[in-house]
Amino acid sequence: MGTHQPEERPDMSLTLRTISREQHLAYIQSLPAASHMQVPAWADVKAEWRSENLGWFDDRTGEMVGAGLVLYRQLPKIKRYLAYLPEGPVINWFAPNLTDWLDPMLAHLKQQGAFSVKMGPPVIIRRWESTSIKKGIQDPDVKRLRDIEADFIEPRAFEVADKLRRMGWQQGEDGGAGFGDVQPRYVFQVPLANRSLEEVHKNFNQLWRRNIKKAEKAGVEVVQGGYQDLEEWQRLYEITAVRDHFRPRPLSYFQRMWTALNTEDPNRMRLYFARHNGVNLSAATMLVVGGHVWYSYGASDNIGREVRPSNAMQWRMLRDAYALGATVYDLRGISDSLDETDHLFGLIQFKVGTGGQAAEYLGEWDFPLNKLLHKALDIYMSRR
Repeated sequence: MGTHQPEERPDMSLTLRTISREQHLAYIQSLPAASHMQVPAWADVKAEWRSENLGWFDDRTGEMVGAGLVLYRQLPKIKRYLAYLPEGPVINWFAPNLTDWLDPMLAHLKQQGAFSVKMGPPVIIRRWESTSIKKGIQDPDVKRLRDIEADFIEPRAFEVADKLRRMGWQQGEDGGAGFGDVQPRYVFQVPLANRSLEEVHKNFNQLWRRNIKKAEKAGVEVVQGGYQDLEEWQRLYEITAVRDHFRPRPLSYFQRMWTALNTEDPNRMRLYFARHNGVNLSAATMLVVGGHVWYSYGASDNIGREVRPSNAMQWRMLRDAYALGATVYDLRGISDSLDETDHLFGLIQFKVGTGGQAAEYLGEWDFPLNKLLHKALDIYMSRR
């Protein structure tokens, strides 16, 4: 994701309009991949937001060339909205005339009562290989990912950022105003395209390979679950929440997610359990959109860690993603801190073991359509 961009002619003139969910889904299905937060069914997962499907059309041919899922959150007490396009819209971000794509969108959202727009362009700026990150972790002068020289830089991403700034889009260091989940800027991905599973396995670090073997020897089995197993998922997830000090989402959220996503596409969401002697020790949810597969939520018990259920489960999910023809297995968010005393350091350490790459997205951008209300929201959010 973030590399594929829809084609475009330089003289293309565009029209933006509201589209049906069916049109939106058909467009997403025509692409190699898109974010799971830009499929029409994501609107059902986020039931507390109002939603709208937008389509961009080429005036000459009438064909759809871009799409976006917009979530609207109403401000307390007034009929004005924050419009949010998580990891979207799905347009040609490298188009020479980016204003022709985004200006009609802003005009439309303003008409819909939005006072502020937040979006997350699915554009990757930099990538770091695991080997470079490991060297960085060992270097006492390196505190963050940014301190390491990137192995890959997308120069066009910087042009996109420049264009957005010139158009009046803003990027706050803290991500600016926003309700609910603000998406991670740094993620960890294992590329699968043009690689054999043997190569992928060989790229794991020694600890990972040893732990996978350990789990196999101990007889850990990894199985797929269904809707009826979400209560068991919730049990493990709540144990994890207590241990890692976060507020868990309710069971109803995962039930809604399962129903919404798998009604849209029976293979959109999967549930995995790693069990030992008939006891479930860890669990994970997996999401699939085209060639992009995400490890979405993870959970584990406080017992049975010595048989390495999580490594066994990740290896199975990665193999399944490969069998589905995925080009990337995405382990989602990481912190950019490489400081071993940081409480999030364990996360990057675990993910780096897969031999994949850290990727940095362009991050989320805000456009205040009403500066006063936007400011009021900022103040309100900072006090929460």
